[in-house]
Amino acid sequence: MTDERSTHIDHASTRRWLFVSDVHLEASGGTSQQQFLQFLRTEAPQADVLYILGDLFESWVGDDDPGHGAVIEALAELRRHGTACFLMHGNRDFLLGTDFCARAGCWLLPDPVIVHIDGESVLLTHGDALCTDDQAYQELRSIVRNPVWQRRFLSLPLATRVFLADQARAGSKSHTAQTLPRIMDVNASAVETAFRTARVRRMIHGHTHRPAIHDALAGGQSVQRIVLGAWYEQGSFLLYQDGHYALRELPR
Repeated sequence: MTDERSTHIDHASTRRWLFVSDVHLEASGGTSQQQFLQFLRTEAPQADVLYILGDLFESWVGDDDPGHGAVIEALAELRRHGTACFLMHGNRDFLLGTDFCARAGCWLLPDPVIVHIDGESVLLTHGDALCTDDQAYQELRSIVRNPVWQRRFLSLPLATRVFLADQARAGSKSHTAQTLPRIMDVNASAVETAFRTARVRRMIHGHTHRPAIHDALAGGQSVQRIVLGAWYEQGSFLLYQDGHYALRELPR
């Protein structure tokens, strides 16, 4: 299920929203996958809507990859239960496509997107486009998000794509280790521009792995930026219900 053209989503009758990001599921499974599957069986069915704001998977080389069957089936079961699931590309899984969404029962969103929550316009984004101080990453991002590059990459044999993705992950780890943390965080000017352009007062994103709720000023107005956590060591999510946002951690 896809809705790449939509930039506004309205949930008029929704009562409970969940948001996650940066689950970084590995093909080999592991603790993160066990926590996420448990989350889909327990927390998620109690919600009307689940948003996954990028990097559900540590790597995704194409919808023809036979891995992650348990996760795909759990997402499909969540949809059959009645919880709508919206998915956004991250910097690790930007090749997720229509076949995956059809199997998992998810709707694929553009990044960024504005959703309406209890009458308020809220900006959702993965968050990597806000990290403009990391120029090397932004240059790479502009290449791999190009549809021409993606078509060429997806035309390669699956084994070749897996090999190249493993090489890219190794390069990413090296880049992260050599780059100052502040450079990989969001740029204040980019954040203010996003608020001003979208004309919203609340933004939710992931990517930086620094979960927090930031109250600030942008263009002379009070704004709030909510950052979702990563699932490498501890699963977490954002809950909106009865007019309140709360960051929650899952039991270890």
